[in-house]
Amino acid sequence: MGHPEDAPSGSVWEQDLPTLRPIIDAGLALDTTLGVAGLPQSGTGQSCWLTGQNAVRLMGKGGAGEHFGPHPGPTLQALLRESALPVRLKQAGLSAALLNFYPPGYFAAHAKRPRYGCFPFSFLAAGLALNPLDLPSISPTLGLRYGSPWAATQTLSELAYMGEQVARAAQHRDLLVLDLWLSDLLGHEGKPDAPPELGAAGRRYMQHLDAFLGGVLGAGGRAVISSDHGNFEDLRIKSHTTARVPFAGSGVDLGRPHDIVQAGAVMAGWFGLLERTHS
Repeated sequence: MGHPEDAPSGSVWEQDLPTLRPIIDAGLALDTTLGVAGLPQSGTGQSCWLTGQNAVRLMGKGGAGEHFGPHPGPTLQALLRESALPVRLKQAGLSAALLNFYPPGYFAAHAKRPRYGCFPFSFLAAGLALNPLDLPSISPTLGLRYGSPWAATQTLSELAYMGEQVARAAQHRDLLVLDLWLSDLLGHEGKPDAPPELGAAGRRYMQHLDAFLGGVLGAGGRAVISSDHGNFEDLRIKSHTTARVPFAGSGVDLGRPHDIVQAGAVMAGWFGLLERTHS
């Protein structure tokens, strides 16, 4: 989702988010367009974050660049196999895990037609299992139903407790990742005459994220938050946007990146990984 500075009046950012909003306001707002025309997409955007390399410029003809997604095709898959952060952490003898819960139907569908998103693809490329049995399993809907009106299935207290569990688990891992995609789904429901329940669901989701993050930080965890593109910040439209995205955190040095490629390199640097150029 886009940064609140680039969101229209009345966005889901405009509510009391006592943990999330101060962190976002103290952080950075990053460019996702990378000088290439068109709307940023998940395939290239997430690849930029995961590798610290300009995946957008790898796409298109003659080095012109192209925003591509949502799933990584052969070019991006090759980049991720070589340079994705989970791959490099594993090679360096460090530990990482993806906390998303994937239901049985997910694996059945991909057994017939593999179309993994960048995050599960990268962890699998590193030889790391999805749904790791020794870690908390977190639904990326963060306690909302998957479908209108996206009713709550968990309380804010339960979300905070989940965050505490993640913070405790992080004491035994170098990196834990959560790929939260419901905001993108809600963003693609946007339209000029969006029903009130969409805005209500968006605000509810942000409240759930705030509670979860409060649990993580309250239990002594460190966290970093960002996105691959804008859309959820403007529910008047259903497309992605060119809004800048947050790069914010607690207990980490964000550095001074201006875009998502530079920020991806900053994150790799936290683990002592040298900047890598795609071969």
